[in-house]
Amino acid sequence: MQDFQSMKERMNTVMNKRDALVRLLEQPDLGTLRIDVNQALEELDDLIDEFKRTFPAEGQG
Repeated sequence: MQDFQSMKERMNTVMNKRDALVRLLEQPDLGTLRIDVNQALEELDDLIDEFKRTFPAEGQG
């Protein structure tokens, strides 16, 4: 099992990359991929929320 600091760093990376999905979702020519991008964004938000619930103080940064 990885140590908490490593997990926290990986979650911060995931949180920072969320913006890329948001920008992609704003593209007008996305077509049917919009469904997949939206689903990925929802699942990512769920993952981030779960992390913050599990580690309340640590999830802040």
